[in-house]
Amino acid sequence: MAEALETAVAEPPVAVFEPRSRVVEGVRAYGLIAAMWLRSTMAYRASFVMTAFGNFAATAFDFVAIMLMFSHVDVLGGYTLPEIALLYGAAGTAFGLADLVMGSMDRLGRRVRDGTLDTLLVRPVPVMAQVAADRFALRRLGRITQGVLVLGYALVTLDIDWTVTRVLMVPLMLLSGAAIFGAVFVAGAAFQFFAQDASEVQNSFTYGGNTLLQYPPTVFAKDLVRGVTFVVPLAFVNWLPALYVLGRPYPLDLPDWVAFLPPVVAALCWAVAGLAWRAGLRAYRSTGS
Repeated sequence: MAEALETAVAEPPVAVFEPRSRVVEGVRAYGLIAAMWLRSTMAYRASFVMTAFGNFAATAFDFVAIMLMFSHVDVLGGYTLPEIALLYGAAGTAFGLADLVMGSMDRLGRRVRDGTLDTLLVRPVPVMAQVAADRFALRRLGRITQGVLVLGYALVTLDIDWTVTRVLMVPLMLLSGAAIFGAVFVAGAAFQFFAQDASEVQNSFTYGGNTLLQYPPTVFAKDLVRGVTFVVPLAFVNWLPALYVLGRPYPLDLPDWVAFLPPVVAALCWAVAGLAWRAGLRAYRSTGS
């Protein structure tokens, strides 16, 4: 009895470490699945190069359209081409990072519909990690590269009064923006547990949100700006931090310190997305096939 009591005291309950180990397990599983798809991709390197370049070229046409627009006007919504390039590059890079890591989440509805999600549920690995890493597509680096190049052009061209906070704001904006988009991917996937075939609804907030953020907030109605600030907080991806870097006021007259909230907003978005994901998993019913 004394020996058993001593063992129980010496060994803390495993449940204390369960949440952390679950996250570590998910990250490890994600890495293993992604590595498997990377090996598959690199088996056909010429195909990878062509698809990555195609991804780069397809996304580059968006900025080409903006450049053509500026061949007829000097400013758009009070913003010059380099200023819009900053918005475009920040949104494109942040979205590209999220799309690379979490872009496969939009396939969840198909798995729910055809019953193949059942095979993921019986594996001793977090389902989110399996869905996110499924068909990991390295070709999406083309979108990230294009966004970084446009962002680099903007930072070199613009005459910005650089301070320590403005310098730090650039990487903060990219990482927090990627996290916010990632949370939107997860929340959209959770919705597909109920709607099943709703990938286009998810895409309207992810791909559509990226397109929206490529333009200055001054060209949109204030109700829309309020919506993407206080409801679906995509404005924290690039509008608020980028306007702080540019030294421009936000259309809703928010205080300057709001520009430093993207990490907090990203954490809140992930908390909501996590709750939605768990609710979706609990509500899932197998097709029986």
